[in-house]
Amino acid sequence: MKKTLSLVTLLAAGASQAAGFQIDTQSARSTGMGNAATAVLDDSSAIYSNAANILGVKTLDITLGDTGILPSIEFTPTGGAAQGQKMTLSPPPHVFAVYRPFEKAAFGLGAYTPYGARSRWVDDFVGRFKGRESSLAAYYINPTFAYQVHESIRLGVGVDIVRSTVELKRSLNFIESEGAVHLGGGAWGVGFNAGLQAEILKDELTVGVHYRSQVSSTFKGSADFQNVPLEFQNRLVDQAVEADVKFPATLSLGLATRPMERLTVALDIQLVDWASFQELTIQFPGNPALNNPVAKKWVAKAKYHLGAEYGLTPEVQLRAGFVMDLSPSPAETLTPDLPDADRYKITVGAGYKLGKLRADAGYQFVLLADTESKAPGIEGNYSGTAHVLGVTLGYSM
Repeated sequence: MKKTLSLVTLLAAGASQAAGFQIDTQSARSTGMGNAATAVLDDSSAIYSNAANILGVKTLDITLGDTGILPSIEFTPTGGAAQGQKMTLSPPPHVFAVYRPFEKAAFGLGAYTPYGARSRWVDDFVGRFKGRESSLAAYYINPTFAYQVHESIRLGVGVDIVRSTVELKRSLNFIESEGAVHLGGGAWGVGFNAGLQAEILKDELTVGVHYRSQVSSTFKGSADFQNVPLEFQNRLVDQAVEADVKFPATLSLGLATRPMERLTVALDIQLVDWASFQELTIQFPGNPALNNPVAKKWVAKAKYHLGAEYGLTPEVQLRAGFVMDLSPSPAETLTPDLPDADRYKITVGAGYKLGKLRADAGYQFVLLADTESKAPGIEGNYSGTAHVLGVTLGYSM
């Protein structure tokens, strides 16, 4: 019987919207543009994409919305039949507010979920001893300040206050029977972010740079064991657990140009430092013999975003985009507890303004490229799709 429990099973992402367990759909407007927002987004949701850009707000701007992520992923073990996940809808919400009391200064506050995932495999899933059901959510509260240091240069900074939670249900193999374990915990962490926006050619060419720091958290929670045979009950008892987790740092570089009136084209490159995700272990303070490091050996990867926005009329905007999002997981450590793949996204969106009110909708079709796993004992292939629909309502003055 395998007596160890790795924290990586708490982070199972299924066919999440982005590689690893990142969620970058924090604005329906940005979603429709393929999330190419570092240099161009100028409403309160810029708190997420580039803190400097909140100076695009005139006096007050408030946005709130939600995103539905509907994944469909399959694992086909070598020589076996494909198995999939149960239907699971993940709805990470977002809300932002920016007030600009002075011409050169703006203050903002955002609440959103940049990391998260939910996964529910079918009951007889071959990998259920790695992970059957799991969820992860990192809730960021982000006070932000931006200042116009030059007529063409804006700077912004923010503090990331992070509350994260994890939950896992997995099967335990006792050879002659199956048990189960339910793990759950929470943690707090703190980080920062900083951004710059510079207008190179007035009304024609803008660049943006945004950095968000790594956030380290120590999860504390409990393990609840179920249906444990008598001979194992002295060891597998309900007890406290804890583990350290690092949410990765990101660096985004953006370029936006206006080749013609009412048309904006934007390109972003984002580096995600998944190299911080090398190894994770649940620690059992009351029974250290159950501790067991599990290597993942993820590597830093770049994401490429191309998007466009066209003002059909003063009230109606149309958007489209494309994203290439590369998986950080090596084939040797790719397992069903955290399935992953290179993702290719096609996006469309639209916005409508009515006086001080506006509504935006964005859609992404996500294709998970067929990906081979060489993990010992559970070799196979992962593939799938996801549908992502975001809606954001806004008020500005």
